[in-house]
Amino acid sequence: MFAFIYTLGIYLAQGVARLVALFHLKTRLWVKGQEQAWQLIERWNKEYEERKKGNINPKSKIANPESATPTFWFHAASLGEFEQGRPVIEACRRQYPTATIVLTFFSPSGYENKKDYDQADLVCYLPADAPANVTRFLDVIRPDMALFIKYEFWPNYLQELKKRQIPSVLFSAIFRPDQLFFKAYGGFYRNVLFCLDHILVQNQESENLLKSINYNQVILAGDTRLDRVVQIAKQAKTFPIIDQFKGDIPLLIVGSAWPDDLEVVFSFLNNFKHPLKVIVAPHEINAEQIAKWQEAVNAESLIYSELVKGSKNENASLLFLDTVGMLSSVYRYADFVFVGGGYRDGLHNTMEPAVFGMPIFFGQPYYQKFQEALDLLQLGGAQTVANAEDFGKVFVEVYDNEELRKQKAAICLNYVQKNAGATEKVMVVINSKFVMS
Repeated sequence: MFAFIYTLGIYLAQGVARLVALFHLKTRLWVKGQEQAWQLIERWNKEYEERKKGNINPKSKIANPESATPTFWFHAASLGEFEQGRPVIEACRRQYPTATIVLTFFSPSGYENKKDYDQADLVCYLPADAPANVTRFLDVIRPDMALFIKYEFWPNYLQELKKRQIPSVLFSAIFRPDQLFFKAYGGFYRNVLFCLDHILVQNQESENLLKSINYNQVILAGDTRLDRVVQIAKQAKTFPIIDQFKGDIPLLIVGSAWPDDLEVVFSFLNNFKHPLKVIVAPHEINAEQIAKWQEAVNAESLIYSELVKGSKNENASLLFLDTVGMLSSVYRYADFVFVGGGYRDGLHNTMEPAVFGMPIFFGQPYYQKFQEALDLLQLGGAQTVANAEDFGKVFVEVYDNEELRKQKAAICLNYVQKNAGATEKVMVVINSKFVMS
C-alpha cells in the first residue's frame, strides 16, 4: 500500500514540477534535464553497442566494452554531495582504469556544474523513481555496483537493485533520531534501508541508530568530504589579485553567503573600526543583489570581475567574488571565515576553510545536521553566532588575541588531518566485491 502511494506521489510530483517550471528556473532545468536524460542515456548505449561491434570512435569517453568492467553507478543529489563523493569516484577510476563510470544527479546544481566531468563516461539527471524508469535505466546501464552519496533513498531503485542482486552502497551517510527510519510508523522507509548491502556512516550516533533497527551492515568510516578538501588544499590556486587586495591587513572571508548571513556581517562591519579586509562570496551570484549589498555596507567595495579588468580603489576594504569555482582556493588567504547557510538554508562546507587552519564562525540554528560543525564547536575551533551583536563579541575576542586565533586555527586544521581517510574505507568495501585481474 505504501509503495503504491509513494509511486503515485512520484507521478504527481512530476506533473506539479511541469507547472512550477513555467515560472521557476531551477525546476525548469530539472524538467528539461529529465527529458534530456533519456536522450543522453540512449546515445551512450548506442555508442556502447557500436564499440562492441568494433566501431570505435576515438573521441569516445566510453571504455572498451571487452575490458570495461566493472560498471560503477554513482548517484549524488547535488553539487555538494558530488564533491563529497568525488574522492571515491576518482579512486575507482585510478584502481579500475577500464571501468565504466556512470554519474547521475537529482539537482540542477549538480548536473549543470558537472555535466562535463571527465572522470565519468556518462553524466545525466537520474530519471524519476517510477517503476518503468527504474527498469529501463538499469536495463541500459547494467551496473555492477550502485553507490549513493550521503542521502538519496529512492525506494523503487533500491528495491530493484536488490531484486537483481546488484550490490548497493551508501557512504558518508549521517542519520538522526527524528528521521522516518526510526519512527514506529516508518516501516516502509526502514525496509528501504535493508535494500542496501552496506552503509558507511560519518559518526557513532548514526551507527548506533542503524543497529537499533537491526541493520548491522554498517561501518563507521567518517566523511569522504574531508579527503576532498585535503585534495583541494594540495591543488589550491594562487590569486595575485587577492594577495594584493589583502596586503598586510587581516582578512575575513564570508563564504557561500546568503542574505541572512550578510545582514549579520554587514551590521557588524558598519560598527567595526579596526583594520580589516573582507571578501564576500555570495552563494548565488546576482549583479543587482551585489549592487544593493554595496549600498548597505559603509565600507568602500570592489567587484572581482571589475578588478580583473583593471578597476582600482586603494581605499576599498570589501571585495565581492562574482565568479564560480574560486572560493575553495581563496580560503587560503583568510585569517577568519564566516561560513554561510546557518541561519536558514543549511550550513555550507566548513571543511574547505578548516583545512587551511583558521577560526570559523557561522549562524544558527541550521548546523545540527553537519557532524563536522558539531565537532568543531565542541573542540573550540568554530563558534556559532545568533546575530550581529553576538558576532561582534566573539569576533573581537579572536581578533584581539593572536594566541587564541592560532589555537582555534590549529584545532580546525588538526581536525581535518585527523579525520581524513574515509575514502580508503569505502574502497575496501568496493574491492571486496571485485577481484582485480
